[in-house]
Amino acid sequence: MSRRTNAWLTGSLARAHPLTASARSITFAVPGWPGNDPGHHVDVRLTAPDGYQVVRSYSIASTGTGEEIELAIDRLPDGEVSPFLVDDLELGDTVELRGPLGGWFVWRPEQTQPVQLIAGGSGVVPFIAMTRAHASAGNSIPMQLLYSLRAPCDAFFRDELSQPSATAPTTWHYTRTVPPGWSRSAGRLTVKDLKSETLPPEQVPLTYICGPTGFVETVSRALISLGHAADNIRTERFGGI
Repeated sequence: MSRRTNAWLTGSLARAHPLTASARSITFAVPGWPGNDPGHHVDVRLTAPDGYQVVRSYSIASTGTGEEIELAIDRLPDGEVSPFLVDDLELGDTVELRGPLGGWFVWRPEQTQPVQLIAGGSGVVPFIAMTRAHASAGNSIPMQLLYSLRAPCDAFFRDELSQPSATAPTTWHYTRTVPPGWSRSAGRLTVKDLKSETLPPEQVPLTYICGPTGFVETVSRALISLGHAADNIRTERFGGI
């Protein structure tokens, strides 16, 4: 659907709202943006008054052909870009953007395999675009999300993912703090969890995993041990090795 442009485009912050205590949704109006598929990401470039430039890549939460893109940024305590985007960028301020980027970690409504999405923390952002596209297309192909996060207060887009009308149901998994009355203790995802909370290999799902490097590698190995083919697992990671 979309075509990448190598040119840097100017995006003006059109809307913003907090997602968590450390994260923010920011939507840019980007004249000339060619549109993007669910799973694409974009480069964001900031330029200081002295000419110093820094570029970071972020997943896109929105999808489609319009000239707006939504990002969801989590502030990294020692980050060079994310604190500015979360705390300082004001409506009407501009940044430069280039994209869309990526092709392997993309889902399109014409795909026919069942889809399992597995997110760790802020790795849920590309899956927001995928679930939105799934709902918008009225797609009947099964899609579901397993969302692993530290605590309920860390959830991105909780209200949207919890909507009864959501076509891709979400299973919540908490690693440090659970909500009152939750039926299970906090803890990292285990092979047993993945077996019970994801589509089985017999359904031959296409599984997308996004999150910190350690999370992605652990979950990928566990899925393969459960019988999923490596060719049916697509990963995107961030952070150090």
